[in-house]
Amino acid sequence: MAAPKKAAASTPQDKTDGGSPPEFTREQELKALRDMLLIRRFEEKAGQLYGMGAIGGFCHLYIGQEAVVVGMQMALKQGDQVITGYRDHGHMLATGMDANGVMAELTGRRGGYSKGKGGSMHMFSKEKHFYGGHGIVGAQVSLGTGLAFANHYRGNDNVSVTYFGDGAANQGQVYESFNMAELWKLPVIYVIENNRYAMGTAVSRASAQQDFSKRGASFNIPGRQVDGMDVRAVKAAGEEAAAWCRAGKGPFILEMQTYRYRGHSMSDPAKYRTREEVEKVRHDQDPIEQVRNRLLAAKVSEADLKAIDAEVRDIVNASADFAQHDPEPDAAELWTDIYR
Repeated sequence: MAAPKKAAASTPQDKTDGGSPPEFTREQELKALRDMLLIRRFEEKAGQLYGMGAIGGFCHLYIGQEAVVVGMQMALKQGDQVITGYRDHGHMLATGMDANGVMAELTGRRGGYSKGKGGSMHMFSKEKHFYGGHGIVGAQVSLGTGLAFANHYRGNDNVSVTYFGDGAANQGQVYESFNMAELWKLPVIYVIENNRYAMGTAVSRASAQQDFSKRGASFNIPGRQVDGMDVRAVKAAGEEAAAWCRAGKGPFILEMQTYRYRGHSMSDPAKYRTREEVEKVRHDQDPIEQVRNRLLAAKVSEADLKAIDAEVRDIVNASADFAQHDPEPDAAELWTDIYR
């Protein structure tokens, strides 16, 4: 029997959800630009610190996927919860968590969100309704469903936004969660961040059903494919899904067709795809450049856009300086926050 041929992954431009998304106001475009720039500059700096040895363990960067979490946050209200996997720094920043605290956690310092004991994959903020990055593939899906159950039980109209990737979409607990969420009509938006390669295997080689918006069909859960590189399309889809959940109709699936520019983690050379493929997505679909070009067309000056980038770089540089000079946790912290 001949070995199966290696299939290349399709990139986000191969599929769209059709039609033009609703236009943003000038203020919305500027906010989206700043929020996405903050995530990108932060991740670029995190990559530099990892290369210098200041960040240990694993480090999964979100560069290229910024429109997904920024657009979703624009569609949510105060009290809605967010939970995700280990590619999580962008989600933290988008929910309003402080860059100093996130970067300090990456470097294992006392001022980090988990007191320097959790690192990249284990940060939480009850105040910002961020319930963690999680290192176990797919684990956050059942936890996010539990958040939705808590909302349902309390009778509020909050929504749990549960992010996971195309690789995690094949985990068994995902479908157990789908079944429970639809059976009990839980207010959860399952956001599948389809960046085409999971840990390094193209979706065409790993998934029999590559339209992830249909993954809830057997449970009667509606879904949408969304251009995850366009922040406007993400916001519009997020609003539709949130309205569905708040109306008591149960869960909703959003497949965000997006793309990561770096490897799965900082230790991944990403030899499973070509440099030309990555550069084509950067050139044709970069989420930040799309917003930047629209603002320039709307007569926002280049100087004003550079000023936003400069402000963001100052925030990120300050966070890196803080993270490298903040003290490490005292050894006694090894015995705190432990269940006995």
